Amino acid sequence: MGNSPYLNKEDILKVYNTPLLELVFRAAEVHRAHHDPTEVQVSSLISIKTGGCPEDCAYCPQAARYTTNVEAHKLMSVEEVLSAADKAKAGGASRLCMGAAWREVRDNSDFERVLEMVKGVNERGLEVCCTLGMLNEDQAQKLADAGLYAYNHNLDTSGENYKNIITTRTFDERLTTIKNVRKAKLTVCSGGIIGMGEGVEDRIGMLHTLANMIPQPESVPINALVAVEGTPLEDQPPLPIWDMLRMIATTRIVMPLTKVRLSAGRTQMSMEAQALCFMAGANSIFAGDKLLTTPNPAFSEDMEMFNILGLKPSKAFSDKLSAQKETVNN
Repeated sequence: MGNSPYLNKEDILKVYNTPLLELVFRAAEVHRAHHDPTEVQVSSLISIKTGGCPEDCAYCPQAARYTTNVEAHKLMSVEEVLSAADKAKAGGASRLCMGAAWREVRDNSDFERVLEMVKGVNERGLEVCCTLGMLNEDQAQKLADAGLYAYNHNLDTSGENYKNIITTRTFDERLTTIKNVRKAKLTVCSGGIIGMGEGVEDRIGMLHTLANMIPQPESVPINALVAVEGTPLEDQPPLPIWDMLRMIATTRIVMPLTKVRLSAGRTQMSMEAQALCFMAGANSIFAGDKLLTTPNPAFSEDMEMFNILGLKPSKAFSDKLSAQKETVNN
C-alpha cells in the first residue's frame, strides 16, 4: 500500500488540475479496479468527551479559548458508549469512532475507561476507532491490546500551512503519533479539511504527505469546513462542491486502496452532489445526526440515499484485509 507512483507534488497537482469530468472518470476507473463500487463503509462518530480543549485549532468549536455554543461534558461512562455502539450497529454502521477533546492521552483513570470502552465495542463486532490526540508508543500498544482497530489523527492541511491553523502543536508531532500508531500495528485514519482559506498547493501538500506514507493510510477523511460562529474561521465562505469533488477524485487516484471518506460538510451537499463523490471514489461516510459537535445526516436519510443509488454498507474489518493483501503482493 506504499508504492504510490505519485511521489512528487507536481504529479499530484497534474491529477488535481485534470478537467473535472475527465478526472471523475479516471477516479471511477481506479475505484472500480480496487473496490466494489456498490459498497460504502459506514461509520458512526460519538464525542465521548466534549469541549474544554486547550488546543487552538482555528476550525474547532471545542477549543476552550473560543466562545461557541458547544457545552463542555466530562468523559462518558462505558455503559453510555456501549449503548451508542448498539444503536450505531442497528443503524448499519460497521465502525464506531470515539472522539475526545484532549490534546494528548494521559496515563490516568480516564484512559483506563477508554480502554474499557474499546474492549466493549470490539466485543460487539464493530471496528473501533479512537481520536484522542497525541499518543506515545506505549499508549498506542495498550489501545491495540484492548482491541482498537483504527486510530484517527488528521493532518488537517499541509505542513507549510499548519502553523496558520494550529499553533499549540506541530505538524511533526502529528506525524510522530501516526508512526506510534503504526508501530502498534493499528490501521491509520488520517486526512484533512478543505475550505479553511488554504491554497491548492496546501491541498496537494497534504495529499503528498499522506500518499508517501508506507503503508498509505487505510482511511482518508476529506472534510469540508463547517464554519462555526465564535471560531477564527467563522467567516469562511462555503466550499464549492466542485472543490470537494476534485479533492475526492484526486485522493482516490493517488491512494487507490484507501477508503476515501466523505466526511464533514455533507449536510450542505445535495444527494446529487454526494452521488458524484461516490462516483469519484468516495467509499466511506459518517452516518448519524452529529459529527462530534457539527450536524450530520441521520442514518435513515443515508439508508434512503443508498437505496436510491444502489449502494450498500460494507461489512466490518474489510480494509485491513485489503491492506495486508497489498503488502504481501508488494
